[in-house]
Amino acid sequence: MFQIVFNEISAAEISQLGTLEQLELLDEFQVSEKDLENLDGTRFGKIARAGQTLYRFRAKDWRFYFQVKDGSVIVHRVLHKGTFSDFLFRSKLPGSEDEELGKSKHFWKLIDEGQAARRL
Repeated sequence: MFQIVFNEISAAEISQLGTLEQLELLDEFQVSEKDLENLDGTRFGKIARAGQTLYRFRAKDWRFYFQVKDGSVIVHRVLHKGTFSDFLFRSKLPGSEDEELGKSKHFWKLIDEGQAARRL
């Protein structure tokens, strides 16, 4: 099991939820090396760009986009599946969600903002 680290942006995104929903999501969001070695495409996915690997975790209607670095899971963004941005990514593109996100400049801009944000 990895230590999970949120940045300012991802923490703000999840803090918009009620306390009970936050606790339920965080209880589901557990990541092990085995999970990342055997991505099922349903709960866990992988997105790559220019040698950078990003993972996706689905819990209920939420998507956690994170990177594994130095023994920690660093959460860059937490997006609701119905948010405008997430909807655009998934609705207009014919490939799998993870493949198409890997090609989206807008998605990587969101991730880059998360990477640059201060970790909490």
